[in-house]
Amino acid sequence: MKKGILMIAAFVALFFTSCKDDASSKVKAENVETAAERDAQVAAFAELTFEEEEFDFGNIAKGAPQEHLFKFTNTGDGPLVITNATSTCGCTVPTYPKNETIAPGESGEMLVKFNGAGQGQVTKTVTVTANTENGSEQIRIKAFVEGGEEETAG
Repeated sequence: MKKGILMIAAFVALFFTSCKDDASSKVKAENVETAAERDAQVAAFAELTFEEEEFDFGNIAKGAPQEHLFKFTNTGDGPLVITNATSTCGCTVPTYPKNETIAPGESGEMLVKFNGAGQGQVTKTVTVTANTENGSEQIRIKAFVEGGEEETAG
């Protein structure tokens, strides 16, 4: 029995070691060049730079709709594509150039609408998802909401 197990183990070891081929001989030079070009392009990230990252509406009446246009520029080396923009609540709605390519050096705009919800000092954050190195950037709006007896979640 021991001889049988020893023979099987030796055969399996021989089988696995005899299958080794020289892997480097199978690599094609043209594929290496293509991969190098692709990797160089991936290293060129877009960079989303806003003219202002925060805007203060000041004192506003409760429920009074507000909007602000955030201007941005692609200051990176690669094309910029914004895939999503979300806010911390439903009272703030961003409108952005969805899935449009913005070349390096070009500019764009993002409109952020706020419905005046809440009471007192209110700050809302918009998270912009794009093909930047970080993957997302943030901008903020704030306001001091006056009036109204009830506090509204916002």
